[in-house]
Amino acid sequence: MRVFSIPMRTRFRGITVREGALLQGDAGWGEWSPFLEYPPDVAEPWLRCAEEAAAGDWPEPLRSWVPVNVTVPAVGPERADAIVRAGGCTTAKVKVAEPGQTLGDDLARLEAVRSALGPAGKVRVDANGGWSVEEAVAAIRLLDRAAGGLEYVEQPCATVEELATVRRAVDVPIAADESIRRAADPYRVRDLEAADIAVLKVQPLGGVRACLRIAEDIGLPVVVSSALESSVGIAAGVALAAALPTLPFACGLATVQLLTSDVVDSSLLPVDGALRVGVPSVSLPSLDALAATPDRAAHWEARLAEVRAWRAALGQDGAS
Repeated sequence: MRVFSIPMRTRFRGITVREGALLQGDAGWGEWSPFLEYPPDVAEPWLRCAEEAAAGDWPEPLRSWVPVNVTVPAVGPERADAIVRAGGCTTAKVKVAEPGQTLGDDLARLEAVRSALGPAGKVRVDANGGWSVEEAVAAIRLLDRAAGGLEYVEQPCATVEELATVRRAVDVPIAADESIRRAADPYRVRDLEAADIAVLKVQPLGGVRACLRIAEDIGLPVVVSSALESSVGIAAGVALAAALPTLPFACGLATVQLLTSDVVDSSLLPVDGALRVGVPSVSLPSLDALAATPDRAAHWEARLAEVRAWRAALGQDGAS
């Protein structure tokens, strides 16, 4: 296991440095990068994803390129404009409902994004469950107008029941993320008709093949999104997107753009709004340069031992 620490270009999800680990297996490397606050039971599916990648156990791709969106953090309008123009994509996902900010901040950011994309670009927003039902309904209508039409709104509220209520009150499609990956039953979104789109992330959901099963069972169009990984982790998301029978939306996998560096020879960055399908080559000199401090590496070794102990206590072998 090699532990990395990569500074970010912009504060995102409350962090300025992305820490994680690469695990080497018989077929290559897999990324294990559960966020630092996650306990062993939450971090365990992330480990399964890394083990699957390191074993080379991905399905055959059905496409060679995967369309992606540029991700715009909760930044000011000028910075949002610059991110979109440098992103090389015709679709943008914009973070909204950031704690400490106002709806006015969101509207200004969205107007800047629309201006940078032009009228033909597609705009989607992600609230990370930050609104109440009433706030969501009012905000979605205003943001839809400011964006000149939203492609969809991701996770406007925290619960599945709230998503279902919002979906019936607005005309903009609703996408579910946390209501799938953090739920004891990810299929409640389907059963309650709470969303039009399923957002799947390979690490939190246990790997590419696990996500393919969820995609088949949930019966909704899928957008594959990242968990803020290096290119090694992003490659797993690209493998999922490449293996889906249909891919009607751009995927949220262009987030290597948010990092200042990478652990591979050639980063997975968009070309004409798409990522090439394949396995990037890990750069050992880059891993050395980005190595976490010894105390942080020891922290990750302890986390790995905790997850494996939790797994053993349940009688799991990592293949389930």
